[in-house]
Order: sequence, then structure tokens, then C-alpha cells
Amino acid sequence: MKAGKQSGVVAVEFALIIGPMLIALFGITELGRALYQYNALVKATRSAARYLAQQDLAILSPADRTVIYNQTVSLAVCGHYSCAGKQPLAPGLGTDQVSLCDYETVACAYRGVDPLVGTLDLVSVTIGGPAHPFTFKSLIPWVVPDISFSAIEMTMAGPYRSP
Repeated sequence: MKAGKQSGVVAVEFALIIGPMLIALFGITELGRALYQYNALVKATRSAARYLAQQDLAILSPADRTVIYNQTVSLAVCGHYSCAGKQPLAPGLGTDQVSLCDYETVACAYRGVDPLVGTLDLVSVTIGGPAHPFTFKSLIPWVVPDISFSAIEMTMAGPYRSP
């Protein structure tokens, strides 16, 4: 067999395989971005819940409590105590997508009693949810569509109260 009959075969094979390979590459990249954003939201939720759990809200005035709530929401959204001049941790994340629950909020009072330790107060920080879900916006929606994450919630124990 002469070499002349095989010229161009490599180019044809390359043309046939490059399309599916690029689609797979773009898909892997987009799924990696989605996982990165989800991980950032989980860490932000944990950090905000830890901050809120360290506060003794029962001894604070309503104005001081509001400051703590705003700082907690900013931690969840921007990773700082204030979002002024800061970018959100994930594109499209806003303060309306963060909800807080603590032992001072009547609508979601988290309180348990341990007879040995005292009252256990829980705090919870949630990003997303049915009312304001967080959606990952794909750069290549024809390869990986937009993904709506379910609610990301972190609950931690607040300060203990003696019995």
C-alpha cells in the first residue's frame, strides 16, 4: 500500500472526533464550576452559622441584634461583615437568598432543654430554598443547563443557658 492513499485520513479522523471531545471538555469544565460554586456556598453558610452561634442574642438590644443579623447575611453572601464594595461569593447570590433562624425569632424558635446543661439554643443559616433558590448560571447552556441548587442549610448550637 502506498502512502499516497492514506494522506488526509488523519485529518478526517481528527475532524470527526474534535466535536465530541470539545463538548465533553466544556461539560466537565461547567460541572467543575458548578461544584466550585456549591462548595463556596456551603462554606459561606457554615461560616455565617458559626458567627451567629457565637453571639448571645438574648442580651443584645434589638438594634444590636439587627447589626449581627446584617453581618451574618453579609458573611453568607460576600464572606465579609459588610458587602460594601465586595463581590458575592457566587455570581447571582444576593441577600434575599439568605434566611436566618435563631432562638430569638418567634417564627422559627430553635430551643431544646438539656437537664444537665441547661437550655440549648440553635441557630440556622440557609442559602436558597423554595422562595429564593440559588441557580448556577451555565456559560454554555447547550452543554450543561442551568442548575438550581436545593437549600443549603447549616445549624449550630448557640450559647448555653444555665437551668
